[in-house]
Formats: sequence, structure tokens, C-alpha cells
Amino acid sequence: MSEPFDPARWRPASFLPEEDARDPALLFVVAVLCFLACLTALGVIAGNRAAQGWASQLTGEATVIVRARGGETPDAAAARAAETLAGVPGVTEARALEKEKAYELIRPWLGDVADLDDLPVPRLVAVGLDDKAPATAATLDKALKGQGLDAVVDDHSVWIKDIRHAAGVVRWTAGTLLALIAGAAAAVVAYATRAGLAARRDVVEVLHLTGAEDSQIANLFELRFARIAALSGAAGALGAAVLGAVLRLVGGGQGITPALPIAWVDLLAVLPCPILAALVAAVAARITARRLIQRL
Repeated sequence: MSEPFDPARWRPASFLPEEDARDPALLFVVAVLCFLACLTALGVIAGNRAAQGWASQLTGEATVIVRARGGETPDAAAARAAETLAGVPGVTEARALEKEKAYELIRPWLGDVADLDDLPVPRLVAVGLDDKAPATAATLDKALKGQGLDAVVDDHSVWIKDIRHAAGVVRWTAGTLLALIAGAAAAVVAYATRAGLAARRDVVEVLHLTGAEDSQIANLFELRFARIAALSGAAGALGAAVLGAVLRLVGGGQGITPALPIAWVDLLAVLPCPILAALVAAVAARITARRLIQRL
């Protein structure tokens, strides 16, 4: 009596095996690259948030350095400057700082001086600016000169410019790193594709003789390495998200450091990683496979 027909027994073997000895190494390399890419993205997001926070704080305030003139005491000059600036449109607050704070700022430069009262130390006035229509440095300076005050207005424009420039440098650097990581991943996949085709050259020739097109053969490699890269990307993204969560928990609301404040929503930035990794791998495998098949 003949055995019943079993389709699984007569199913033709796949051109590419389900598992390959090179797969674990490829998975590990792509996962590490995706992990580094996700960490770079998280660092850029956190750094950009920190730069925006610093810039907004500096934009919303100004510092006025007041020097006493004539027989007026420094404290009286600072109080008069604060009173003058409080009435300027675009100023929300003007407060003369205590002389101790001015001493604290200059003490590191003068060394351990026992008594600073004999020195002509200027006083500082902290000025809060309106977010919607802040007063300009020229407006503040004009108001102070109108009252005969010897004062210098620092609107922190130099610091704001430096912060924005640094943030731009960080973004461009991170973009370059991401491009390099993507190129490295594509090179790894291209190498694996080349090795896979070299190992199955005889099968490729037989498929050509039977009428298979180059695109059909290339699709096999494209789908295989896209799946591997997607799995590796998911693993790398998960590792980066876990590390980001640990840093967020360790550092509290500021992340691990105030310079890189990581928010919970930032962890969502790793979600596109598996898709992007699969796209890079698919393109690299397809281009490499088509070129090699045409040579064969």
C-alpha cells in the first residue's frame, strides 16, 4: 500500500537556507551598529533640548553692571538702576543683586582677599524680559543713560550665539556619524551578499538556464538580508532604549546630566531603527546581487 502524499516532503529546497553559519555574526554586527545609531540619535535629541533650554533662559533675561558715579554708593546706584529698568516696556522684573553675589563672581579672579569693601566692585542688576516683546539692549542702555547711570547692559547675545553654533555643530556631527554607521551596515550586508552568491554560483547559473531573471534572484537576497537587518535593528533599538531608560532613572528629571536631559518621549526615537536598517540592507543586498549576477 502506497504512503499518502505529503507536500512537505516534496517541497523543493530553498535557494537560500533558513539559517547560515554567518548569520549570528551578521546579526551581532548590525545590532551593534543600530545600537550606536540609536544612542547617537538620543544624544542629539537631548543635546538639542539642552541647547534650546539654555538659549531660552538667556533670551528671557539680561544682566546690567552698574558702577557708582560721584558720591553715590554702589548699592544706591544699583537700586536706582533697578527702579529705572522696571518701568521700561518689555521688562518684567528688575532686581538689584546683593553685593555678596558680586563678590562671589570676582573672588575666583582676585584670589583669597579678606575684604573687598575697599575695592570699587560694581553691582549687578538682574533684568527679566518679556517673552513676547522683550526689551532690547539698546532700549535698556538708553533708559540708564537717561538717568545718568554708568552701566553696561549684557543681553547674553554672545552666549546665545555660541550655544546655537555649538548645537549646530552637534547636529552636523551626529548626521555624519549616522551616515557613516549606515554606510558600515550597507558594507557588511554587501559583503554577506557577495559571500552568499559566491557559495551558490552553480545554482545561479542553473536558474539562469531555466529562465530566471536577475531581479528574481536578487529579490531572494534582498528579502533575506532585510529580515536579518530588521531583527538586528530591533535588538539594537531595544538595547539603546533600555540604556536610555536607565540613564533617565539614574539622573531623575535631568537624565544622567543636565547637559543631556533625556525625556521618556525621547525613547520613541528608536522605533524607526528596524525599518531603516531593513531598507539599508535591502538596497545594499539588491545592488550587490544584481551586479554580481550580471557578471556571472
